[in-house]
Amino acid sequence: MNQLDWNQLRAFLETAEAGTLSAAARKLGLTQPTLSRQVAAIEESMGVTLFERVGKAMALTPTGVELLEHARAMGAAAEALGLAATGRSQAVGGVVSVSATDPVAAYLLPPLVRRLREQEPDIAIEVISSNAFSDLLRREADIAIRHVKPEQPELIARLIREASASFYASEEWVRVHGHPRSPEDAAHLPFVGSDRSGQFLGYMRQHGLQLSEANFSCYADHSVAHWPLVCEGMGIGVMMDEIGLRTPGVVRVLDEVPPLRFPIWLVSHRELRTSPRIRVVFDALAQGLA
Repeated sequence: MNQLDWNQLRAFLETAEAGTLSAAARKLGLTQPTLSRQVAAIEESMGVTLFERVGKAMALTPTGVELLEHARAMGAAAEALGLAATGRSQAVGGVVSVSATDPVAAYLLPPLVRRLREQEPDIAIEVISSNAFSDLLRREADIAIRHVKPEQPELIARLIREASASFYASEEWVRVHGHPRSPEDAAHLPFVGSDRSGQFLGYMRQHGLQLSEANFSCYADHSVAHWPLVCEGMGIGVMMDEIGLRTPGVVRVLDEVPPLRFPIWLVSHRELRTSPRIRVVFDALAQGLA
């Protein structure tokens, strides 16, 4: 095998993660033909087939799956080398990227970012709205706020606290429909759905709400769209209590239904955790989210 080209390795990594050439090309800022040539070049250089085309998708072959983790490790090592070479690993100033779920990114992080900026004016925060742990593994984020504990050994996590979410509706909606308190009260009332696949409906049924598709007046799979629909009186919706209770014009309903409880984990990479600027942001977020 010839000496491995780093650009070709990145082409393999991004295509494997994105699943299509077009998405990977956008991420790398390349044209699709250029990326396709780089993928073909690394396959020729290694003497193996890494992908199979399935429609527009690029599916990893068994060999590709086997080599992916090795490629990720090489990518992580290259990133660590770059950090050390530029001295960024020891710099207190610079950019720290924080990945968080939609409601946390939209409603909880902004005041924490403002406070951190006042305390550390040389640090800039990049907020990424995402639910994936892969953004940490691929160095797309330095810190992540998640609701499940990561299983990957290269990630470290701190349990901040347990959070809760409840049911809310607008004050105008309550004036029209009344204030439902029990699951039985909600049987024929409108809700704002989170998806059309039935997953959210099943989740509601697990919590004692015998709803059907007819209950949903509209749908929004992202909280930044879901919550404004609730505030506009489109129906009952679910929101984290620390967001719902401080939103003007919205009241908690279905008081007899127990709140939904979930953990808040603060996650980072073991190597990146040694960076002073990331450690400063990590500790500030831990304090602010607690």
